[in-house]
Amino acid sequence: MSRREYSRLELGRRLAAHAESAEEVEALLDALVEQKWLSNERFANSVVNRRASRVGARVILQELRQHGVDVHQTEIIKEELMATELERAKQVWGKKFSAPPEDARSYAKQYRFMASRGFSGRILQQILGDWEEDPA
Repeated sequence: MSRREYSRLELGRRLAAHAESAEEVEALLDALVEQKWLSNERFANSVVNRRASRVGARVILQELRQHGVDVHQTEIIKEELMATELERAKQVWGKKFSAPPEDARSYAKQYRFMASRGFSGRILQQILGDWEEDPA
């Protein structure tokens, strides 16, 4: 626990392998929360700080759900992430690509890369524009 934050669900899974009963694990987790050694809110903030510069809101929110962060906390984080999504997407795109797409193939490549990082189609259209083949 000294190296990084853990969610309650994640730490519970790790401790379950070493405990004799689920009640022991729950009692220990409750004590850790009470003493403020364990906090899902701190865990969520650390995930956002660690991942926001490289991936979109969709990936971050999925990771938080997998780790059992409650819905109310994820909604708050979603609002914060969506406010900066366009700027973060531009930074990720700028690190990987030096120029806008010149043809349909490069457009598809850039779009796939950014979509795999969890950025929405709406954001990608703002960055890459709508690709239209020249009718020539």
